Amino acid sequence: MTTTLHLCPPPQRQRGMSLIVVLLLLVIVSMLGAASMQIANMGEHGARNDRDMQLAFQSAEAAIIDAEIDIGGETVEGGRTKLFKAGKISFPSSGCKAGGLCALETNEKKKPTWLNAEHVNFVNGTGTASFGDFTNRDYQNAGGTSAGVQPVQKPRYIIENVTDLSAVRSGMVTAVYSSALPEDQTATGEQLYRVTAMGFGPRSSTQSVLQTLYRN
Repeated sequence: MTTTLHLCPPPQRQRGMSLIVVLLLLVIVSMLGAASMQIANMGEHGARNDRDMQLAFQSAEAAIIDAEIDIGGETVEGGRTKLFKAGKISFPSSGCKAGGLCALETNEKKKPTWLNAEHVNFVNGTGTASFGDFTNRDYQNAGGTSAGVQPVQKPRYIIENVTDLSAVRSGMVTAVYSSALPEDQTATGEQLYRVTAMGFGPRSSTQSVLQTLYRN
């Protein structure tokens, strides 16, 4: 009787290639996930910054409207519309005084007054006017704790009398200045005012500045 022996080949040595491939795939997937999270985070920051800037812009617009009502709106208790309309508003000879009334800087080598006005670290009663100071209007929830994102503080504005600027007859104000009203001299006839307003977002560092001309 003949017996046939079947010899089996020796077992192959394990090299672990599958494990390496799986680990590489996990690393790639992890990197893609981290990149996606960063992109989503950047998008969220961008959207939030845009929202904050829009809030500051709308706040500055509200201050511009409030200043226009201050100058030429309906007379309210504690307001000064009558004084503006009668030409009895007195502007300082330099800088700004209480109520946001500012002198027109006539030296073209110096910065305009509105660039030096303090809208953020202001002292109450000096320098700039706050929304509603002379119109009795309320800026809802500014700096409050109500639901939703609110400005950190009320918008503020200044007013300059630019009637005597040499280039305003066409409606434009240029860097070429002629003369300003002397201190304590009141205006007569039709006047042209430059209003500069600053609005704020949820943080005081988020600011928007708008400027307009108002003829009274």
